[in-house]
Amino acid sequence: MTAIIGVSIENRIEEAVKFQEIITKYGCTIKTRLGLHGIGEYKCVNKGIVLLEITDKVNEIYDALSKFWDVQIMHF
Repeated sequence: MTAIIGVSIENRIEEAVKFQEIITKYGCTIKTRLGLHGIGEYKCVNKGIVLLEITDKVNEIYDALSKFWDVQIMHF
């Protein structure tokens, strides 16, 4: 089963380590990772969205991420 998981991260600077720990655990099942954040006039915006293309353990990854962040999933 393949799915796209979108994760909304409110405080990228403070939450990056925890997020990285979780996705590193599932690194072999993440085919694509895309991080999106806005850019202000002189600095990066601290809020962001990460899109993950998952090829296995979709529900397990969803559960791990949704404990900490707002997560949306699309199966295909």
